[in-house]
Amino acid sequence: MSSTFVLYIVGAAVLLYVARKVQIRLQLSRAKHRSLAGHSRWSRRFAALVPFYEYGESEFFNSDAAPAEIATRRREGFMRLAALFAQRFAKTAAATAGIQTGVSDMQFTSRYRVPFQFSSLVRKHFKLGSVLESSSGPLVTDLDGNQLYDLTGSYGVNVFGYDFYKDCMARGAERVKDLGPVLGSVHPVVAYNVERLKEISGLDEVSFHMSGTEAVMQAVRLARYHTKRKNLVRFCGAYHGWWGDVQPGVGNPQTAHETYTLKDMDEAALKVLRTRRDIACVLVNPLQALHPNKNAPGDSALVDSARSAAFDRAAYTQWLQKLRAACTERNIVLIFDEVFLGFRLAPSGAQEYFGVRADMVTYGKTLGGGFPVGVVCGKHELMKRFRDDRPADICFARGTFNSHPYVMGAMYEFLQRLATPAIQAKYAGLDERWNGRARQLNEKLKAAGFPVHLSNLSSVWTISYLQPSRYNWMFQYYLRAEGLALSWVGTGRLIFPIDYTDADFEAVAARVLAAAAKMATDGWWWSDAALTNKAIRRRVLREILRARWSRGGHGSGQSTPPATGPAALYNKV
Repeated sequence: MSSTFVLYIVGAAVLLYVARKVQIRLQLSRAKHRSLAGHSRWSRRFAALVPFYEYGESEFFNSDAAPAEIATRRREGFMRLAALFAQRFAKTAAATAGIQTGVSDMQFTSRYRVPFQFSSLVRKHFKLGSVLESSSGPLVTDLDGNQLYDLTGSYGVNVFGYDFYKDCMARGAERVKDLGPVLGSVHPVVAYNVERLKEISGLDEVSFHMSGTEAVMQAVRLARYHTKRKNLVRFCGAYHGWWGDVQPGVGNPQTAHETYTLKDMDEAALKVLRTRRDIACVLVNPLQALHPNKNAPGDSALVDSARSAAFDRAAYTQWLQKLRAACTERNIVLIFDEVFLGFRLAPSGAQEYFGVRADMVTYGKTLGGGFPVGVVCGKHELMKRFRDDRPADICFARGTFNSHPYVMGAMYEFLQRLATPAIQAKYAGLDERWNGRARQLNEKLKAAGFPVHLSNLSSVWTISYLQPSRYNWMFQYYLRAEGLALSWVGTGRLIFPIDYTDADFEAVAARVLAAAAKMATDGWWWSDAALTNKAIRRRVLREILRARWSRGGHGSGQSTPPATGPAALYNKV
């Protein structure tokens, strides 16, 4: 055999290898969502390029080139609302300000309630409170004595109403008080908790942690350990805690090299799962069924009215079935992250609700009965943390406060009550009840001519806006003025306890309608044929480029006042 022929063979082999690598890479690229949320590296690079700039007072009320009369109405409405906040929430705002200077989390949420161009003036005039004195039923009470209908849901914890959790905490504490804060050993109630969680999850073993983020970290670590593969798959927009590998985009200063972010509910993603050999696990957050391929909605991102949401139970069930089949075929660990939705959709969570079983499930939030908790449930072969034949090869995970007696006591109370007929009855007709409420309120909003639409996944709701506007984020302040307590993401997420009475819901619905009426009267939803979502985005892009070029990408200041009149929105970049 000649040396030339050998070279040809080697060259052909190299070309085939390179071609295969290119094919696999293109396949992965096609499985990514086209948005920045689907491309974590590009999203981080883009975020690093956006300079700070803000609107002066005149531009603040006229960033959409509205007529002078509309800008004046907005200014008057803004100042009137700010005066109401200053009078009604004075003590609560003062207490919040005193705490906030020393708590970085509160500083962050305060700054990111609205788009950054508007933030300074909003924070100057609207001193929001984050300090509460008490809760009772659907209401929370602040330091000024204001009773507010709570729509924060305590970030998903509040499934059965605050009185339920207060009772779980008190009775659980009484049950374990003789052991107190002893750690390392466990209280006897743990035995019941383990058996109930195995029954609920349909899985073999349980491990306890102190947060949902920790539970997800452990589930992924175990999947990697047992499959001997390094990469995890998450779906575009899904939140699985703040750990680096599951938050590869904006918010994480480090690049996540072992994470694939794929399109949710897309055949191209299934093709990646069926052809790659380096995927250890797939993470699914069923909450994404409400807004597939989109980040968790927050009002700080309400630049225009492009936010949308819609839940199709049949379509998402079919997607999970396909995902289950692909993971089974390729021996990929399927992990359901039920930290947020667990026990909200059905007594046994999303697995029961969608009829699809996972290999591992993470729980948190509500399961702690009011205390912080994270739980991993999994198959025996996936939960084992050591190898019998290689004793030095372990998968380590410990935590000082795992299985804390007071957490286990409250969890015991929660799980006992979950099995009672009274709690089981709350799930009867749950979808029909909450879908009907959303439909009725949407009909009232439409009849009144308000450009507001509510989408829901059972008792978790998102507000979308039907008419192009730069000021939809103002709606959260009108809602607060009407006596509704919202989380820092504003109208992006409204979370109700599942046992909300019709009377309580009617009270909330009346407040939503009243807030929408005042928002419209004050001119924030002014509309013009030239005011489109595309035109708004173009204008914001021009502002960003102008701010970056004018300061060389450094410093801060006000943007240049805009040209007036609807035609200004059509100026090209």
